[in-house]
Amino acid sequence: MHNALIVAVVLAGVAFDPLHPVPSLPFALVLGLQLLHCLTPWRNRWTLAAQVVLLPWAGPGAAGMVAASTLLMTRGVVRWILFVTVTVMAAVISPATPFEIALAMFNAAAQGLILFGVTRLGDTRAAVSATRAELAARSVEAERTRAAGQLETAVGTALSSIITLAVRADTARIAEVSRSAAASARAVPLNSARPLPEPDLPPRLAVPILVAVHAGFFVTGLIYVEGRPAPSILFAGILGLHLLHALPRQSEPTPRRRPWIALALLPASAAALLYPGQGYPQAAGFAAAAFLIAGRAWWPVVAMVVLATPAVLAVRGYSASENAYWTFNTIAVAAMFAGLAVQTALVLEAREARQALAAIAVADERRRISRDVHDLLGYGLSAITVKAELADRLTPEAAREQLGEIAGVARQSLAALRAIPDDPDIRLSLTAELDSARSLLESAGIRTDLRRTSERDDALLAIVLREGVTNVLRHSAATYCLIEITPDGLVIVNDGALAARGSGSGTANLIARVTAAGGTLSIGGEPGVYRLAVLYPALFDRDPDRVEPVTRG
Repeated sequence: MHNALIVAVVLAGVAFDPLHPVPSLPFALVLGLQLLHCLTPWRNRWTLAAQVVLLPWAGPGAAGMVAASTLLMTRGVVRWILFVTVTVMAAVISPATPFEIALAMFNAAAQGLILFGVTRLGDTRAAVSATRAELAARSVEAERTRAAGQLETAVGTALSSIITLAVRADTARIAEVSRSAAASARAVPLNSARPLPEPDLPPRLAVPILVAVHAGFFVTGLIYVEGRPAPSILFAGILGLHLLHALPRQSEPTPRRRPWIALALLPASAAALLYPGQGYPQAAGFAAAAFLIAGRAWWPVVAMVVLATPAVLAVRGYSASENAYWTFNTIAVAAMFAGLAVQTALVLEAREARQALAAIAVADERRRISRDVHDLLGYGLSAITVKAELADRLTPEAAREQLGEIAGVARQSLAALRAIPDDPDIRLSLTAELDSARSLLESAGIRTDLRRTSERDDALLAIVLREGVTNVLRHSAATYCLIEITPDGLVIVNDGALAARGSGSGTANLIARVTAAGGTLSIGGEPGVYRLAVLYPALFDRDPDRVEPVTRG
């Protein structure tokens, strides 16, 4: 609705002539077709052709609308050839004084560019806003593809090599490769910055259109003041300030300096309006446009400028028709330039919001993949290392059993690795993880006490168990480990705890996972004892603090 209102206001400024408030039939038909072209999707080359045919009878005032239609409905070089042709037609059908011919051409070009700009930028904003989720999804998909390639290079090759080495019974090399793969998995650069895809319809033409329209009005002004130096310099200053004010600024839609630039236009526009001999009333429109761009808080100043213009012109002795013409011209200039600047700012805001959403989605996906790599692969690689070191100390026959388990773990880890980028909710079996944890810890010579007072299965507790067992193997000299599944969650206790060296990403990942699920994770214990506990009663429909709510009467 906002877009349609801006386009409608700008179109009214282009089409309405206070000296001829009742348009001719050809002009009315051109205007009706332009409404279709600017405000609806029902535009095609046949309606454009109808406008071109009607233009000689509609008059030079309709040329800006037809010029806009040529830009809206054609592409490539043809677009600009037709645009120039229409501006030349405006000169041909205008009265024959040099000023009126030049004015007709520049007005047609400027009005055509402005109408095209506000209409196309409105379409662009709608398209950009409509595809925000699509860009986020595509960006996540691209990130998954990139991560899959990096993981395959960093870890997948190592796991495949471990399977081959298990067949060769090369336990020393297996342990070396698994340690290296574990380090690589932790170091996968998932936070590297990559440029996000650009929108399909970026406002490439916004700034060139702004500059071209200001240049066109400057040339028209030079013709109007007959090239006299003082008013020419004054008018150049007004247009330069307004262009600086209207140029879009990414990440700063309404800079603090903008109102001050608009305020600077007030005395400059007043000087142009009051210039001795022949003033330039249209300059007041640029001051009004600047305050429209600055925001609603400045609209009273816009009203003051618009009301002051006819009053000053009346005092200066302008006729009623001239006064009506220049007053409406002031309003039209304000509407056109403010509309073009506002549409450009809206498109930039929509594009930034679209890319910010995609960036957030990609960052979330990177964190998810990094977390899953750590939580799901760390355990398997630690298991491979432990079993390889154990096999190196066993008899050949007993070692073969461990090598077979190593190959099995490597295959499972390889399958998990390839599933991580594509599966945002990898499910593990708590029962299977408990069996695996007991086997792995006992293989490492750690006496394991497994207690289970709840049979409820849960993937989150399975992930916590994996990380907890990995920590026991990596960060302790444990001889005993207790794993207990209770109705309230999970407890892991082991002796032989080494001095803490800061919390790693694994613990942070677990805390984030458990907290997001409505539970709590605590780590502590007395000297030499490590205790990890998860309070997760929400899984079993329990109240976390076990306190019944009190109902007040």
